[in-house]
Amino acid sequence: MAGKGDSAAQADGLDEATAHYHGHRGRLRARLRDAGPEAVSDYELLELVLFRAIPQRDVKPLAKELIARFGSFAEVLAAPRARLKEIKGVGPAAIEELKIVQAAAARMARGQVSKRTVLSSWSSVLDYCRTTMAYEDKEQFRLLFLDKRNQLIADEVQQKGTVDHTPVYPREVVKRALELSATALILVHNHPTRGQNITFDHTQSH
Repeated sequence: MAGKGDSAAQADGLDEATAHYHGHRGRLRARLRDAGPEAVSDYELLELVLFRAIPQRDVKPLAKELIARFGSFAEVLAAPRARLKEIKGVGPAAIEELKIVQAAAARMARGQVSKRTVLSSWSSVLDYCRTTMAYEDKEQFRLLFLDKRNQLIADEVQQKGTVDHTPVYPREVVKRALELSATALILVHNHPTRGQNITFDHTQSH
């Protein structure tokens, strides 16, 4: 039977652990503030997101597990809610926090891509599409409409299909391109059954 000494020791241990993770959170926030986003790794950035949803627990192991399971910070944000629920320790509050950040990231990416020459930076387009399309459980046919300077006019999901098939209607694609006065298109579609591969095709219109 535990005595008063044991209880005191346990309390001291809890106090020490609490002080440790609060100190860790403060240092991580300070590093992000003072050195910028490049100074923190994917799992550390994920920790910063999870802090708000899980205020009284060390979330470093959970952040590392999420990165290990899904692959990257962006892919954790894009993971389906059902998949996130499978991870022990990820509750409704954490999932909502992740989805808020995903929505914000997608909106920022859309704005950033629309202001630059798309064809000069395929990596930016690929990152953007991974943010918006990763872990979609159905095939999706997406169109990026470009002007004569190869700048993005619009980004639209044209069709959604089944797990391995999505219909493409060339007449509708051409009609929409004419409506927007687009001179070029980037056609994007994913392959949920092939590890979330994303395929690009590019065509010029006149």
